[in-house]
Parts: sequence; structure tokens; C-alpha cells
Amino acid sequence: MAINYREKIIALWTVFLLGTLFHTQLGLMPLFHGLSVAESQKATTMSEISEIMWLMWGFFVIPMLAIIATAFTDVKRYKAIHFGLTIFYSVMNLLHLILDLMVTPIFWYQIALMALLLGVGLLLNFVAYQWLRSPDEKGKFWTEPLTSSHS
Repeated sequence: MAINYREKIIALWTVFLLGTLFHTQLGLMPLFHGLSVAESQKATTMSEISEIMWLMWGFFVIPMLAIIATAFTDVKRYKAIHFGLTIFYSVMNLLHLILDLMVTPIFWYQIALMALLLGVGLLLNFVAYQWLRSPDEKGKFWTEPLTSSHS
């Protein structure tokens, strides 16, 4: 049975995105119970946080695009870029976990989730590296040019 790195990568990116959404939801859950949530900076208009909104947009959209590209691409150059992307996200997750440990009070359910997401990210790094080292799957996907079978 052939190892399908692409399926594994897509599954891991999906778990990562769902975990990131859940992390955000956990942070906002107190609002639904009449409690306040931590604020990193007080804003009075959306324009004051537009940079943060665009950064968050990018943080979510890049893995979505990686899922699509991984489903349709088996080019060595993409594999290398993708591996670098997974490393970047793992570093960002580690930094976020460290920063969450500096917040008072520490919300241990968030720390547990961030640790789980870091583990998913490290597994994603490992599988992406394996995929990078594997030979291209020429002839199975869009990587082979169309040819006529009539000779």
C-alpha cells in the first residue's frame, strides 16, 4: 500500500484549523455567560484593529490555500515551500503557547489545547518532511502532460 502523504497533510491542516477556531471560541466563551474576556488593547472602532483582523485573516487563509494546493500539486518546489510553511506555523504555535503561559490568570484548558495544536503542528512538520523527501507522483495527478494514446 502506497503512503499518501497528501491525505495526511490535508487531514493535519484541517485539524489544526479546527483547533485554532476552537482556541478562539474558548477565549470568547465567557461572553456567553455574562463574563468579560481579556483585552490586549482597548479599541473603539474596527479601523483601530484592522491590521490585527488582516493578520488573522492571513493566518487562517494560508493553511486553507495550502490544503487546496496540496490536493492538486506534487511539484518538488511546492513541497519545499510547504515544509517551510509548516515550520513557520509550528514556531508561531510555540510562541503563542509561551505567551499564553505569561497571561494571568493562566487558563489551563487553553494551554492544553495549544499544546495539542503544537503536537499536531510537529506531526505536520514530520509528514511534510517525509513528503518533501518522497519522489514525485508523476502520472497520477496534474504533474504529467497530456499525451495522445494514438500512435
